[in-house]
Amino acid sequence: MSRIKEAFSHGKAFIPFVTCGDPDLETTAEIVKAMAGAGADLIELGIPFSDPTAEGPVIQEASRRALSAGATTTRIFDMVRDLRREVSVPMVFMTYANVVFSYGTERFMKEAAEIGMDGLILPDVPYEEKEEFAPVCRKYGMELISLIAPTSEGRITQIAREAEGFLYCVSSLGVTGTRSRITTDIGHMVDLAKKANPEIPCAVGFGISTPEQAREIGAVCDGVIVGSAVVKIIARYGKEAVPYAAEFAAQMKQSLQR
Repeated sequence: MSRIKEAFSHGKAFIPFVTCGDPDLETTAEIVKAMAGAGADLIELGIPFSDPTAEGPVIQEASRRALSAGATTTRIFDMVRDLRREVSVPMVFMTYANVVFSYGTERFMKEAAEIGMDGLILPDVPYEEKEEFAPVCRKYGMELISLIAPTSEGRITQIAREAEGFLYCVSSLGVTGTRSRITTDIGHMVDLAKKANPEIPCAVGFGISTPEQAREIGAVCDGVIVGSAVVKIIARYGKEAVPYAAEFAAQMKQSLQR
């Protein structure tokens, strides 16, 4: 079993997202350690990009702050290398195709695997274009995480059948961000995916921000992904955000265990 799939073997998985370098890389590292300690099962590390098309204003601002503070792919790789001495939970990068291209696709995958990353999410790469990255990921033992959205209806079966690691189910149309209600029939999306590939864990993201939402959504999937709500805490408290992020992670994990 891959390390990513293993993250789903202890009940419903809580998967937080952080933008690396917001407010600085030292704080990011402390937040990752704290959330892992508080029960996060898998952590998404966002490599900031100047034009993050899938992101709402909260994560766009975080990317801007991180880039202004000097975050680069190389420095983020160095941070992860250090983190891996203390953090054993699976971690995946979330970034954009341009970031990987500009670093060099082969070099990016090779180094990411060497520093202990488990997978990669590229929200701007559609399923039809994933072969540009998938073979290189496989070569270095990285799993390329596929996404399905409410508009994927006709393609969910095909995407799920070939999915690796876990399937990222986008709960709502539009960009990332917290939402007061999620109206998509998540259960239907997950059912379609599971029929095509019973082995693939399905985690739902985009819009989940409270323990109540996590519990509700968690009832119909294998895990929940929370980004903007974590990033908002970091935006509010900056370098003092570590205990607040840890407390939030503990609450979210607890809500999924009920």
